[in-house]
Amino acid sequence: MEETIIGRTQGGPCIKLTNASVRFNIAGEKVDNLKEYFIKFLKRELRFKEFYALKNINLTINQGESWALIGANGAGKSTLLKLICRILSPYRGTVEVHGTIAPMIELGAGFDPNLTAKENIFINGAVLGHSRKFMREQYEQIVNFAELWDFMELPIKNYSSGMRARLGFAVATIVDPDILIVDEVLAVGDTAFQEKCRARIQELLDKGTTLLFVSHSKQPVLELCEKAVWLDHGEIKMIDTPENVYAEYDPFMAEKRTLGIKK
Repeated sequence: MEETIIGRTQGGPCIKLTNASVRFNIAGEKVDNLKEYFIKFLKRELRFKEFYALKNINLTINQGESWALIGANGAGKSTLLKLICRILSPYRGTVEVHGTIAPMIELGAGFDPNLTAKENIFINGAVLGHSRKFMREQYEQIVNFAELWDFMELPIKNYSSGMRARLGFAVATIVDPDILIVDEVLAVGDTAFQEKCRARIQELLDKGTTLLFVSHSKQPVLELCEKAVWLDHGEIKMIDTPENVYAEYDPFMAEKRTLGIKK
């Protein structure tokens, strides 16, 4: 097991996974409460099943490329993104990442619901490594992008999911990251905001940012991505252009839905 995060390389691979696997232990029987869990643990009566969320992933992404991760729910897309972001560590294999990452896996996940949007901007900025001076300089730009001028003194707990998405995206993209990771961000918010996000992502791509993009909507993938990885049950099923991957993926999913209806 190995993880490496180093400075940005000019051209060449910025993300490389070699035989990377992620394993979870799942309880083999239902435990109703914490007391029962500890009793079974002390008696060594707990049984676990191994579950591989990712299995032997080999993937190389070069600087400046735009990649889509395609697959059904539970295929391993978000797990792969979390592996690259160092939220998870590989059980086996190696993960190398070159450059800074702006992860938008769960927009607003780092917000404190009891603090105001204004306070959360500065806290999130600090988490991302930005100084308070820098955040003060960028504050107006963030608010203008999010279009939340009248709601900055409200606690985040009173925000809708769309409002949290606006604020999260605006904070995450105030600088040009080496690697931008987007997981279903464009599924929230109104159409105008989604277009605004796509324009900002395209602007970053034009500047050389590497994109990893997850969406269940085909059109944004076709517009933004030049390559695609199809994941199925934690394994890579296909790597090609988005058009070629969808040519195989769409009939595969249609057949699965048909078989599900028949059952």
